[in-house]
Amino acid sequence: MKPVIIYTDGGCEGNPGLGGWGAVVRCGASVHEISGGELATTNNRMEMRAAIESLATLTERSEVCVFTDSQYLKNGITKWISGWKRKDWLTATREPVKNVDLWKRLDEVVAQHRVTWKWVKGHAGHADNERCDGLAGREIAKLKQQHSRTARHAALETFKNPTPAAPRTLQQASLF
Repeated sequence: MKPVIIYTDGGCEGNPGLGGWGAVVRCGASVHEISGGELATTNNRMEMRAAIESLATLTERSEVCVFTDSQYLKNGITKWISGWKRKDWLTATREPVKNVDLWKRLDEVVAQHRVTWKWVKGHAGHADNERCDGLAGREIAKLKQQHSRTARHAALETFKNPTPAAPRTLQQASLF
């Protein structure tokens, strides 16, 4: 299997608020950066999207090491997810798992590879982690430029008070 190293980060301006995510994907001598954002989301959702989107770019089964500065992401995928699945996506307190749509998608993309997860301290000077943070921040800045304050506020209200709607689809791109 091809060895791949991925660094991920996500962030929000407000939580919930404008969100961005970024990833650096290293495969041999190839280095690719990907990023995206959402008008209304949470920091945890952006951390998850960075991992999902970066893993989804891999076109063949790979040996992947994912570095994240999110304990929520790392613990969720390595410790909590098996229990959530056994309990039909309920927590130990029988509450619905938050961000279940993204946990299910992450579980799908992880299953396609052999993945190990490593935690790295955020904002501690690690070049690839800092780059991911910069990519996420750039996406937030783009959203601010592209959407009026009124549009951002409306998106945030919809996010906070959702109505039943068609499920979201995640755009995917292939790098390798």
